Amino acid sequence: MQLGQITPANAQARLPARTVTSAEKAAIVVRFFMNEGAHVPIDTLPEGLQAELTHQMGSLRRIDRATLVSVIEEFATELEETGLTFPKGVAGALNELDGKISPGAAARIRKRTGVRAIGDPWEQLFELEAEKLLSLIEDESIEVAAVLLSKIDVKKAATMLGQMPGERARRITYAVSLTNSVTPDAVDRIGRSLISQLDDEPILAFTNKPEERLGAILNSSRSMTRDELLDGLDEADQSFAAEVRKAIFTFKHIAERVDERDVPAVLKSVDNDMLVTALASATAPTTKASADFIFANISSRMAEQLREAVQERGQVGDEDGEIAMAEVVTAVRDLAQTGEILLKESETA
Repeated sequence: MQLGQITPANAQARLPARTVTSAEKAAIVVRFFMNEGAHVPIDTLPEGLQAELTHQMGSLRRIDRATLVSVIEEFATELEETGLTFPKGVAGALNELDGKISPGAAARIRKRTGVRAIGDPWEQLFELEAEKLLSLIEDESIEVAAVLLSKIDVKKAATMLGQMPGERARRITYAVSLTNSVTPDAVDRIGRSLISQLDDEPILAFTNKPEERLGAILNSSRSMTRDELLDGLDEADQSFAAEVRKAIFTFKHIAERVDERDVPAVLKSVDNDMLVTALASATAPTTKASADFIFANISSRMAEQLREAVQERGQVGDEDGEIAMAEVVTAVRDLAQTGEILLKESETA
């Protein structure tokens, strides 16, 4: 954008700038920036202002050069004189501080002030898992559920339908065919109503499930301790114990859940001495399967070198072996967490 090209000295306007209202000035500034190729986020304005701006842009038709220069110069002067701006109201402040204050603090402020979340509610709904969306529409009408399924990702919608009772799923499926007459305002109200249910939910101290937290703890525990605790869980709550077993990943699970092509990536992330110790200690039937799996999915030259190192290492103490195997497991889990490898699903531990 080259404002210098429309300065009074260059414009040589024959007529003086005419008087324009504030609304007209806004329309002129927006039109000028759009002509220069700049992105103007008009959709972030309240709908009333969007409508007013559209009306002004449609009614102005033609603006002489002198008026354009005057309006842009006034706008530029106001920008230069502005040192700092703050978001308007508590809603704007919460939006600006999103991710910088805790969810609990934000929820308490919204409840205390009665401020609802601003912006498009569907953006937040799109990020929710299918199970969470199902719980949101559990007590909602068929029509609301149909709108939700029409808006979200197709695969997620299919997952939700598959988890619903048959009769409700059929009714919602039919209701989707009737959503052509739904207005944008109605869709927005439905989105905000669903989001308000999230705002009413208490902020939880933990973001992951109990079985995942306990599984992570047991991953780092000695095998004897882990087995004793799992046996105790079986007696207290068999279904919870089963979920914990699914969350556990130990050395013996490498053969079951690591893809053959990912073995070299895992080995690169493990200290060689630790790897040799882990392989040397993997003599039990359950852990030997994973050791054999590792040897089978690397180059023959590397496998031969590792076997020689394992033979030289000799017998490994239980504690050293547990520590070394835990290092290999940590490498696998770190790579899976960063998305560098993808673990296969496990039915049991």
